[in-house]
Order: sequence, then structure tokens, then C-alpha cells
Amino acid sequence: MKFFDDLRNLDRHNVGGWPKAIKLFFTGLLFVVVVLAGWYFEISSQQDDLASAESKEIALKSEFSTKQAKSANLEALEQQLTEMQDMLRTLLRQLPSRTEMPELLIDISQTALAAGIETELFQPGPETPKDFYAEKPITLRMVGTYHQFGTFISGVASLPRVVILTLHDVSLSPKTADKNGVSSGQLVLQGTVKTYRYLEDDETTTPATPVKGGK
Repeated sequence: MKFFDDLRNLDRHNVGGWPKAIKLFFTGLLFVVVVLAGWYFEISSQQDDLASAESKEIALKSEFSTKQAKSANLEALEQQLTEMQDMLRTLLRQLPSRTEMPELLIDISQTALAAGIETELFQPGPETPKDFYAEKPITLRMVGTYHQFGTFISGVASLPRVVILTLHDVSLSPKTADKNGVSSGQLVLQGTVKTYRYLEDDETTTPATPVKGGK
């Protein structure tokens, strides 16, 4: 055929001299190549966008499932929280009340005396109100034997009201020997302990008034 003969006899250095049919063929071929290249790159870009959208969809579905599960359990969790708060208030109400605190301090001091402990310092400090309770520090210095301190602790645990004593910067050391170098076998307990009472309803809405401490 003449077309193929012309195609074989093309002069690459003289494009302008090519037959019209050959020019139209290469023009169409170039157009098809350009269209195909554009379509390929466009599709590739859309495929990347599609992959990104699918990944985002998976993440959103996972987030939705998590939130849906939390939402389904929200009511039960709120009920558990309310029950725990009620339980906490019940336990705190087993602590001494505002009117019982002065008597409690006397009971603690008397318990130490009954155990044979020598109380050199017993100084309650001002209260610090918390969410549901108030803490009261007591600076003390006591002298006694190991067994006397054990009796004192047992006596405090046996008081009618629940008494919590926490130790803060407390040290327990042997008492210094006398001038003859004889040790009495006694121990010195000194530092700060804290005891606690519950805040009554009228104290949870207004700041509690600090109580002045005394020996």
C-alpha cells in the first residue's frame, strides 16, 4: 500500500515534506498519546485521593465505634460513679464530726497517758479543708518504750470513732542516755501526725474556719 511505502521512505530531517496522510497519522497518534498520558496521571491522582479517603473512612468508623461504645456505657458508668461517691461519703461520715474533734484530741492524749507514754508536746494545728473531709495536723513529742507505743496504737484503734492518724516527718529514735551513760531503753517519737474528720453539709459549700491549735 502507498501509505506504508510512504511511511518507510520518510525523511526524518524534512518533516515538512511528509505526505499529508502521514502528517495526519502522526498528529492523531500524538494526540492519542497526550490524551492517554493525561488520563493516566489524572487517574493516578484520583486513586491516591481514593486510597486516602478510604483510610480516613476506616479511622472515622473506628472512632465512631469507640464513641458509640462509650456512649452506650455512659449511663452505667455515671451510676457507678454516683454509687462510689455515696460510698465514700458514708465511709467519711464514720470519721469524727466537727463537734467531736476536740473530744477526740483529748481521747488521743489520754490514751497515750494511759499507755504510760510521757507526752512532752501535743499541739494541734489549724485545719485544712479538702473535698469531703478536713485534716488536722498535730505536732508532738512522746517518750516511751516500744511496747508502750504498741499499747497506745491499739488504744487509738479502739476508740469509739474511726480515727486515722498519718505520719508526716516523724522520727523514732532511742532516748539519749543519762549523764552516767545509762540508757533507759525508751524511744522518742517526734514530728507531725495528721488526723481527719468529715465535713458537714454546711461546710462543703463554704470554706471551713481554721481551728486554732493549743497544747
